[in-house]
Amino acid sequence: QASGVQVADEVCRIFYDMKVRKCSTPEEIKKRKKAVVFCLSPDKKCIIVEEGKEILVGDVGVTVTDPFKHFVQMLPEKDCRYALYDASFETKESKKEELMFFLWAPEQAPLKSKMIYASSKDAIKKKFQGIKHECQANGPEDLNRACIAEKLGGSLVVAFEGIPV
Repeated sequence: QASGVQVADEVCRIFYDMKVRKCSTPEEIKKRKKAVVFCLSPDKKCIIVEEGKEILVGDVGVTVTDPFKHFVQMLPEKDCRYALYDASFETKESKKEELMFFLWAPEQAPLKSKMIYASSKDAIKKKFQGIKHECQANGPEDLNRACIAEKLGGSLVVAFEGIPV
């Protein structure tokens, strides 16, 4: 670990729950996380869950109409973050759900923040075993549907979160 940053147990637990999707009842499914944002602790020694920055599957269609747009709006304009997003998309053959890992490093973020988030990325990625899709975004333009569809499978992707791409 280049920066010596630790990853909080809760971060690993959330990743595991999102990855395994072992929910059985409709109630459990509603409580599953659709998106979560992670940040560095105030002392910059640990990657933690950012309070209140999550979307639950049960929120979609209730309090959240467009989950991806809502997710992008949760990211701060002037600081870096990590995030997990459970992407629902369709290819010509099938419907899929796959986790995406984001490093959000906007142009306006302080240089020091960009450096520590970049150097700590391996620490969190090591804990997130089996993630197929990784995306570094440096601004909202990197988080449009077309870019995301490209990351998920290029021209094979016909819809993302129910919206044609």
